Amino acid sequence: MNTRVDEASLAHLAADEPAAAPAAHREGTAYGVLGAISFSHLLNDMIQSLILAIYPILKGDFHLSFGQVGLITLTYQLTASLLQPLVGMVTDRKPMPYSLPVGMGFTLAGLLLLAVAPNFPVLLLAAALVGTGSSVFHPESSRVARLASGGRHGLAQSLFQVGGNTGSSLGPLLAAWIIVPHGRGSVAWFSLAALVAIVVLLQVGRWYRVHRVSRAGARAGHAAIALSRNQVVGSLLILGLLIFSKYFYLASLSSYFTFYLIHKFGVSVQSAQTHLFVFLFAVAAGSLIGGPVGDRIGRKWVIWVSILGVAPFTLLLPHANLFWTGVLTVVIGLVLSSAFSAILVYAQELIPGRVGMISGLFFGFAFGMGGIGAAVLGHVADLYGIDYVYRLCAYLPLIGVITVFLPNLERPRRATA
Repeated sequence: MNTRVDEASLAHLAADEPAAAPAAHREGTAYGVLGAISFSHLLNDMIQSLILAIYPILKGDFHLSFGQVGLITLTYQLTASLLQPLVGMVTDRKPMPYSLPVGMGFTLAGLLLLAVAPNFPVLLLAAALVGTGSSVFHPESSRVARLASGGRHGLAQSLFQVGGNTGSSLGPLLAAWIIVPHGRGSVAWFSLAALVAIVVLLQVGRWYRVHRVSRAGARAGHAAIALSRNQVVGSLLILGLLIFSKYFYLASLSSYFTFYLIHKFGVSVQSAQTHLFVFLFAVAAGSLIGGPVGDRIGRKWVIWVSILGVAPFTLLLPHANLFWTGVLTVVIGLVLSSAFSAILVYAQELIPGRVGMISGLFFGFAFGMGGIGAAVLGHVADLYGIDYVYRLCAYLPLIGVITVFLPNLERPRRATA
């Protein structure tokens, strides 16, 4: 009789196991976790943006050329871009929940070194350490965002992105308020932000360790998209070209906008940094739009509008006065920044189950394009002047026309549903 009871109990448990995974998938969006990872992203990218924000100070202290300024960005961006896909591939096979605070430790070390760097090579080393921190942070935190999404992947990525972009916008403002008046050594005060981020990420890592098993099969609930290998490769190449267009153009604004405003309109360094803050804040606001809109109407349409749709404004920018330059950069930031969350989720759905690799690849490629763009455009500025950079880059968003060749992933999924 006891045997029958035990067999019945085992049978009942076995019957419950298949239902357990779907129950995990039906868990709602974990907004607390998304808030924590977005806040950490804010602190991470705020620290990183300080490098860009204090370029005028570094240029004066070390007597740098525009080419050397671009080389700092190139070092930081390439370190991140080369390592991020590798980190993503490793963590796809073996997730590492506590790698997030470790990555922030690299960022902290780079920040402290930046405050005391005695020469240009040490500046490059500091930039490389900050880039290494990004290479660890972005793939795994993007995976956490998807894990906590409750199926609303675009919304989760947008919430994650808005933290980073808000942090990037705060960097120039804090630099204008704190670093410009008190000197480069005051950068060290921002180590407190890195320490706060490490504490938050330890809690996120604990949640990740507990939930990654229960939610790991969530991707199995999504319908597979019937695309050939050539279609997938072609789509990834198109997305890569769109990333190139977006981040080469953003490099012209994030790295050289302060110099452009000072040269063309004669504004002060603090005024130029305030304009940069307004632009980067618009980028942060726009990043919140692309994901949820893509969940509703489809990623392809968001990508189309955000890349190609910004072209009229970029073409007008080199001919505008100071007031309209401010207005146009806000519009450009809002529209152009809505693309990345949609591009990232689109790519994740092209290759299901490789969230870390895809996140690392696209974050890394974005960082790399930003770094190469900064170096190339710095050299162009040295040769032809800063005005020429903005006239040249104005045409980059026209590349967005190739979005027409992306397959519509939403139609097969809806048909399957």
